[in-house]
Amino acid sequence: MKAIYDVPAPAKLNLFLHITGRRNDGYHLLQSAFALIDWCDLLHFECRADGVVSREDLGTPLPDEDLIVRAARALQGATGTLLGAHIGVNKRIPTQAGMGGGSSDAASCLLALNRLWRLGLPLAVLSRMGLALGADVPFFLAGNNAWVEGVGEQLTPVELPLARYLVARPPEGLQTSRIFCSPELKRDSETATISGFAADPFGFGRNDLQDVARGLCPGIDQGLWWLGRYGLAGRMTGSGSAVFARVDEVRDKIGDGRVDMALRDVPAGFEVRLCSGLGAHPLVGWACDSGLSR
Repeated sequence: MKAIYDVPAPAKLNLFLHITGRRNDGYHLLQSAFALIDWCDLLHFECRADGVVSREDLGTPLPDEDLIVRAARALQGATGTLLGAHIGVNKRIPTQAGMGGGSSDAASCLLALNRLWRLGLPLAVLSRMGLALGADVPFFLAGNNAWVEGVGEQLTPVELPLARYLVARPPEGLQTSRIFCSPELKRDSETATISGFAADPFGFGRNDLQDVARGLCPGIDQGLWWLGRYGLAGRMTGSGSAVFARVDEVRDKIGDGRVDMALRDVPAGFEVRLCSGLGAHPLVGWACDSGLSR
C-alpha cells in the first residue's frame, strides 16, 4: 500500500458540558456527551521511504507542528518504523470552535498511518498514544458517540437518536485557556448520571463554560441570538466559539421552514452548516484490521 486518500476526520458537538471539580494538578473534572457530526476535514496520505513526515495544506494553513505532524512522529517513535509520509490536509472544521477538529485530525492520522505503514497496533495502544497528544483524541479513535468523564479520558459508548444540527462559528475563535483560567467559571456542578442524560439527550444540562465564554467572545452571543430568532434552542459546544441547535425533524418535514429562513439570514462573517449526526466514526474498525502483517 502506497497511499490512502480522502480519509475523513469528523467534528464533534458537546451536547452538554458540566464541570464537577478540579484536581490538585489544575486539570478540571468534567462530564459531557460527545456527538459525532458529518462536518469533516479530509486527509490524504502517501508513503515515503525516506522516513520524512511532510504536510501540505490544501485549505486553511496550519501551524508547522500541528497535532497531525505530532501524531505521525509519535507513531514513528513508538514503533521504530523507517517509513515516512506526505500528508495533505483539506481543513474544513473551524479552529478554536470547540468542535475537536485538531484532535480528530490526529486520531485519523494515527489510524491511517497504522494501516499505511502496516504496523498492526491495536486500538488500546493507539489510544494511549492519542491521550498524550490531547484529551479528546481517544474519543475519536474509539469511534462511538460517548458519555465522557474525568478530564475527558473516561469514555462510555452511548447510542444517540439520529439528529440534525445547525452549527455556527462566529468570525473569531476562542482559546480554551482563557475560559478555564477565569475565576468566574462554575466548577461545582452536581454529578450527573447517564440514565438522566438518556431520558432527554438533546435538552439535558447546559454548558458550564458558556457564561464566561460569552463575556470573552461577543460572537457567541450573536450566534445564540441568531438561533433563538428562529425558535432554535442554541448552546455553545466545548470550549470554543461555535454554537449549535438541534433541528426538529418533524416540524421541518411539515413545512416549518425556519431552518431555511435562518440559512438565508446568516450573520456576517459566520461559518454555518446544517449537519447530520453520525452513528459511528467513518473509520471504526481500522485499528482492528490494519497491518495484519509487517
